[in-house]
Amino acid sequence: MLIFERDIAVDMGTSSTLLFEQGKGVVAREPTVVALDKTKRKMVKVGQDAQRMLGRTPANIVAIHPVRYGVISDYEMAAQMLRELVTRITSFSLFKPCILACVPSSISGVEERAMIDAAIEAGARKVYLLESAVATAVGAGVDVSKTEGSLVIDIGGGTTEIATIASGGVVACQSIKIAGASFDEAIVNYVRRKYDTLIGLGTAEELKRSIGCVLQRPDMGVEEVTGRNLSTASPKTVNISSNELIEAFVEPMNRILEAIHNVLDSTPPQVVGDLEKNGIIMSGGGSLIYGIDRLIERSTGIRTVVVDDAISCAAYGAGKMLKHLDDMHDGMMNFYRMRQLNGDNV
Repeated sequence: MLIFERDIAVDMGTSSTLLFEQGKGVVAREPTVVALDKTKRKMVKVGQDAQRMLGRTPANIVAIHPVRYGVISDYEMAAQMLRELVTRITSFSLFKPCILACVPSSISGVEERAMIDAAIEAGARKVYLLESAVATAVGAGVDVSKTEGSLVIDIGGGTTEIATIASGGVVACQSIKIAGASFDEAIVNYVRRKYDTLIGLGTAEELKRSIGCVLQRPDMGVEEVTGRNLSTASPKTVNISSNELIEAFVEPMNRILEAIHNVLDSTPPQVVGDLEKNGIIMSGGGSLIYGIDRLIERSTGIRTVVVDDAISCAAYGAGKMLKHLDDMHDGMMNFYRMRQLNGDNV
């Protein structure tokens, strides 16, 4: 049994939290959900255990999503969840680990401090912050120390991060609150509007994963879903096709394309020239929607590729960076303020 410290990389997103342990790889992959006893203000379960309790608990047990739009929204619950996950890994260690946390490029100073404090409360000796876009690029095999530019698009659960990477850092970026959850909501609104039927977000997410697309599929998928008829309040079953989801996804997809073009417009011309050779890298669960890479390539004219493990890419990239902690500054980085001073688009 090894009792020495192993440093940990954390990718704590809106939908899921991944922990990468040095020497082992990804050792935890849990939904970012906490089951809370309201009367005692006590955490009952975290991750998958908490998610399984949804809809099957007494009134005093509620589900908390401590991260919204990529940053901590409930500090107490985020710290407790992170402490529980870190403890599972370090329970036999005599030393506190260093934690490298992935954060959005647009994170504010207050949000940085919340992440650092949560990691320290979870048992970290030192906390280092790494921009998610840089972590994604490293995870995709890009040598970020080179001056040549690459464009990273990470469509997560709550936010889409678009950033141009060059010379080891972010040159231009934009973060928008349009991502996986927005596609789910678009499906719910579409079914309500067209069929006068209300379905749950869970059902919408299943539709997105099974037949969701932004371009016509070679084989049109059809799924049967049951919801509540808004006129009669009785159960109603409707058939939804993949072509209908293309229509449902138009608005969130247009918002993402607009943000991509905004980042390209604010990227220096010499870096944009690199993109013709290096292309666009896509990651995050939202990048797995059928046809989204081809639609972005068609809109930008730049070759676009979805990484092999889109959901875990940032965690693997951060894991690789654990070897370079000695070269990094721990604590506050003030990413947002530095970009404001440089006049970059965030």
